[in-house]
Amino acid sequence: MSVAGGRAAERDGRGRRIILWRHGQTSWNTARRFQGTTDVPLTETGLAQARRAARLLAGLRPDAIIASDLERAARTAAELAEFTSLEVVTETGLRETYAGSWQGLTHDEIMARHGEEYAAWKRGEPVRRGGGELETEVADRAAPVVLRHLEKIPEDGTLVVVSHGGTIRTTIGRLLGLDPRSWESLGGLSNCCWSVLGQGARGWRLLEHNAGTLPEPVLGDDD
Repeated sequence: MSVAGGRAAERDGRGRRIILWRHGQTSWNTARRFQGTTDVPLTETGLAQARRAARLLAGLRPDAIIASDLERAARTAAELAEFTSLEVVTETGLRETYAGSWQGLTHDEIMARHGEEYAAWKRGEPVRRGGGELETEVADRAAPVVLRHLEKIPEDGTLVVVSHGGTIRTTIGRLLGLDPRSWESLGGLSNCCWSVLGQGARGWRLLEHNAGTLPEPVLGDDD
C-alpha cells in the first residue's frame, strides 16, 4: 500500500496519523559521514528530493508540521509548508542523536577507531556513541514533543514530523512500545522518505516504513 494512495489521505475517523519524514540529502550523507547534531545543509539534490516528496505529502492533507531546528530538516519542512500554507514549528527536541567525538567521522573511520563500541551499538546494546546520547535518551526527548503536538490536531488529523534517521527510528520504537534492543530492526530511512504511524484502539501501529517516490539507498541512516 502506498502512503500516497487515496486511503492514507482520507479522513476516515480511524484516529490520528503521524508522518515521520527524514530530511533530504546532505554532502555528509553521500560521504557516509556521521552528522549527529552538526548543522549540515542540504545539497541541491537534497532540495530537489524535498520538493518532490512535499508534492506527495501535501496530498495527505496534513494539519500541522513540526521539524528539527537543524537546517537540513527545517529546510526540508519548508518545502511542504510551501504546498500546504502551514507554519513549520521547529523543536530542538527533534534533533538528531548527539554523537560526541563520532560526529564528522565516516562510518569506516568510526569502525577503525571505535570498532567494539560500533559493534555493540549495532547489536542493540546501550552505547553512548562518542560520549553522546543513548538512543533511549533521544526517544525521551523526541517522543513527548510529537505527542504534545498531536494533542493540538483533530482526532482524525495528520501530523508531519520532519527529523533525522536515528531520531525517527527511536521515536517509532518508543511509540510502538518496542524493546530498545529491537529498534535497529526497524531499518533506516532513505533521504526524504517517511514512515507512517496510525492510531488504533490498542495504540500506535506502523502503517508504512521507508516509503517514498522511488526506491532509494539508505545513506547515513542515523544522521
